Amino acid sequence: MTLLYPTYFPNIASYIVMVQSDVCVFEICDSYQKQTYRNRCYIYGANGKLSLNIPVHFTQKNRQNTDEIEIENASKWLSIHWKSIESAYKTSPFFEFYEDEFKVLFENQKDFLLDFNLECIAVINSCLGFEPKISFSDQFSKTSLRTDYRFLVNARKEPLIETDPYIQVFQEKHGSITNLSILDLLFNEGPNALSYLKNHSLTF
Repeated sequence: MTLLYPTYFPNIASYIVMVQSDVCVFEICDSYQKQTYRNRCYIYGANGKLSLNIPVHFTQKNRQNTDEIEIENASKWLSIHWKSIESAYKTSPFFEFYEDEFKVLFENQKDFLLDFNLECIAVINSCLGFEPKISFSDQFSKTSLRTDYRFLVNARKEPLIETDPYIQVFQEKHGSITNLSILDLLFNEGPNALSYLKNHSLTF
């Protein structure tokens, strides 16, 4: 049993943990923090590593739990994110195979960050052919009896985490980029993505 944050199109390291866990417990009782993967993911664009950030309503003065965070929909972030994903992966081996599954996620306005993240994760799991056992935390604790992988939410610790290389669309221009969003692995490896996740080392 492992403890993880349900982030926006989780990074590959988080999915390795999910796939290799008997039960995955999603932490939803935490106080929201900025500059994490809660509302961002990284993909491999034509110019290298590209950050996609979901705008949210949040202030440090009024502490909020992650499940209370509302999405800021004044900007056209849905359209921007989808166009960025499409541009980055339209030439990847499996983008057209999965395209319709993901496009619908960006066609309607979203209200709450957690709900949207869980919706994205459900689509990823369906494309992977992965049926995880998932439960949710009912209170927050800094320590846990479960195997704690909540540190993977911290985007600033990225240099400490490396994932095994695989063929990426723009690697001839920018080299291999590790631990991107699970989207990168899925669009490049397709049905082989699940085997990659199952067989990868859990050492980070």
